[in-house]
Amino acid sequence: MARRRAAGPPVWQDFPPHPLQDYAVVADGRRGAMIGPRGDVAFLCAPSWDSPGVVSALVGGGGVYAVTPVEPFVWGGSYEEGSLVWGSRWRTTTCTITCHDALAYPGDPHRLVLLRQVEAGAHPAVVRVVLDLRAEFGSRKMRQLHRGDDGCWTARTGDLHVRWAGAQDAVVDDDGRLVLELRVAPGRRHDLVLEVSDERLPERPADAGALWDATRAAWAEAVPRLDGTIAPRDARASYALLRGLTSPGGGMVAAPTLGLPEQAHGDRNFDYRYVWLRDQAYAGMACAATDPLPLLDEAVAFTVARVLEDGLDLAPGYRVDGSPIPTEVDLGLPGYPGGGGVVGNWVEGQFQLDTAGTVLALLAAAARHDRLDADGSRALLKAMRIVETRWQEPDAGIWELENEWWTHSRLSCVAGLRATSVVLPGAEGSRAASLADAVLAETDRRCLGPDGRWRRSPQHEGVDASLLLPPVRGALPAADPRTRATLEAVERDLVRDGFVYRFRPDARPLGQAEGAFLLCGFTMALAQWHQHREAEALRWFERTAATAGTSGLLSEEYDVDERQLRGNVPQAFVHAMLLETAQCLQGDAT
Repeated sequence: MARRRAAGPPVWQDFPPHPLQDYAVVADGRRGAMIGPRGDVAFLCAPSWDSPGVVSALVGGGGVYAVTPVEPFVWGGSYEEGSLVWGSRWRTTTCTITCHDALAYPGDPHRLVLLRQVEAGAHPAVVRVVLDLRAEFGSRKMRQLHRGDDGCWTARTGDLHVRWAGAQDAVVDDDGRLVLELRVAPGRRHDLVLEVSDERLPERPADAGALWDATRAAWAEAVPRLDGTIAPRDARASYALLRGLTSPGGGMVAAPTLGLPEQAHGDRNFDYRYVWLRDQAYAGMACAATDPLPLLDEAVAFTVARVLEDGLDLAPGYRVDGSPIPTEVDLGLPGYPGGGGVVGNWVEGQFQLDTAGTVLALLAAAARHDRLDADGSRALLKAMRIVETRWQEPDAGIWELENEWWTHSRLSCVAGLRATSVVLPGAEGSRAASLADAVLAETDRRCLGPDGRWRRSPQHEGVDASLLLPPVRGALPAADPRTRATLEAVERDLVRDGFVYRFRPDARPLGQAEGAFLLCGFTMALAQWHQHREAEALRWFERTAATAGTSGLLSEEYDVDERQLRGNVPQAFVHAMLLETAQCLQGDAT
């Protein structure tokens, strides 16, 4: 792995890292900011998702933007329903303070606008505000600091232009940070507006009131009610997150963060600020579970473009503009405690057969809703050609491991082909059905264990929780003995305290090698729903959804012993599966 020059010293003395469940995220479709309970923006990249950080304290780099009460406080917070407008609420010894945070939505491609509004309750509020932007993951301090006649501060950091309004009384401290003690009268509000751009900023600063109004109106229009689900508030929150992580053109980043550890001091610390086609398809299928939701069209558009362009060389993931994911590089940062500072991803160059099968399932779902145009139909045939040509090759699989003949990859293709056979007319539909039969027969021959359940691969005897999903997608009937035997094996071998683990990587007890996998918890709920076990499905849904932090965000893994979120947060495919499950279970609850 290549290394980049280490950044300057971290800022953890004043703003140490928090447990992952204490962070909220605001996003505008082009970038996101992680906000901790001290009102500290701990991670922010500009101008786009995978740009270098201008605030990277979350992974041990420089920079921070904090709004923090000066008195001792107890913290809480919530999103405005159906949006990514976050409100931190602090109860101090004398007052209640709220800080509303949002990235102006929808986002501009070159200029991020971070809105922060401090609101006092019945008593005066005093907060300490610190702004210290440092481009290139902390290695480039702010320079050319200047306060104009209008009270706005301007600066440069790296190649970026900065403007900060609402802080005319701020001073520059010995470390080059802008520091302000802000007093807000009872019942009043005070706006802070930060603009960061890779182009010269507009002559006039952004108007806070107009931006707040436009942002709230845009979220109200973008996020459907979702009242016809088992958990409308959670479903809306998940949809809002997926909406905020989706860029114009349809590309949805897997997570807005990098380097957050799945296990302390392990080697699984990844950069997820890119689009995984599998995750994109999961989100699209969640939006096609009942009546189609708008994000379905965007998931299809991005996927179709990638399939038509790359064909047999379809990659597992891309940058949001469709270009390749860069090679993994070590930033030389300390990382989040127990994690590491890496950019890029080792998925670059992998072949993941299940991606092609999942793409087929997505495009077939769009076709069922009459949302597939001529390009989409061509992409459907091209994706089928990928499976037809490459299904017998070893691949890295859903978990991106060593190349093997992974069972889940083949069954995902069977599910996608079955769905395709329904929507394709005539000979092409028959071809898809015949190919599904052939893939299933060979998979049965090579991967079925003597006890009648699916093995992970011909070389791996154990069961894998990912094998629960293909039957739900149509690879096999619910009553098929292989489906039921596999479900029973997962319940017996991969469940601990009501949480599901991916697989057993070694002989250690569950939970020692890695955390429970939250995607698999929702998959278990769907598998129980598929078996018409309504009460069990609801129990699994509630158990898994309850792992969310204060903000309602879900990560990739969950440490059952410590009751802590692990891995990059928020994780888009977990929220996509929550959204799908909430829609599917509603029919059983009414």
